[in-house]
Amino acid sequence: MASKSGLLTTIAASPAEGRAEYALEGSIFITGAAIQWLRDGLQILATTADSELLAASVPDTGGVYFVPAFVGLGAPHWDMYARGAILGLTRGTTRAHLVRAALEAIAYQTREVLEAAASDAALNLKELRVDGGATANDLLMQIQADILGTPVVRPVVTETTALGAAYLAGLAVGYWKSREEIAQNWAVDRRFLPEMHAARRDHQYANWRRAVARAAGWTTPEGNAPGA
Repeated sequence: MASKSGLLTTIAASPAEGRAEYALEGSIFITGAAIQWLRDGLQILATTADSELLAASVPDTGGVYFVPAFVGLGAPHWDMYARGAILGLTRGTTRAHLVRAALEAIAYQTREVLEAAASDAALNLKELRVDGGATANDLLMQIQADILGTPVVRPVVTETTALGAAYLAGLAVGYWKSREEIAQNWAVDRRFLPEMHAARRDHQYANWRRAVARAAGWTTPEGNAPGA
């Protein structure tokens, strides 16, 4: 089905001859790259891995919101003229607050995409199963669970995309007999449960949406700010 909520509709891989299976895809342009920018651009991190320890040294962002729209905003906004913004800075803001705000930005953008997918599919999210290198960051996984209000589940094997391709290949040549057989190999490494109060979650997400609105349409095709 075509998405009505700003997502991409894509044909997913299918081992069944002649049977198309579709997926809803939410393309977020900048997530972990924001941490790389803090490391390489601002040089406030020695390594990407340092982000977890530094962000954990403060209880929250101190009211800072980071919209990493360095190349515009992807799903569900699709705003090529949005630009990055850091809002809520005070004299008390430290690099730890900036790093934590960058991690929270990943979680907020993920929530936006998941809400769009839930709207399209008319389904409620019961848990989020994650994969990729960023899942090694325990703090990020806890933040994601808190921002969603939904359990986040990290599998033992976190390179799920490559593993899925291997499973499909094995299924095609008969090494695996069924998807049910493959599913039995999936195992949980850790489950992160939401700990944030719902009122605080909603307040922070509302502020994130305000920050996104400030970053939206910041430039023009000519490269100038509107009205400049």
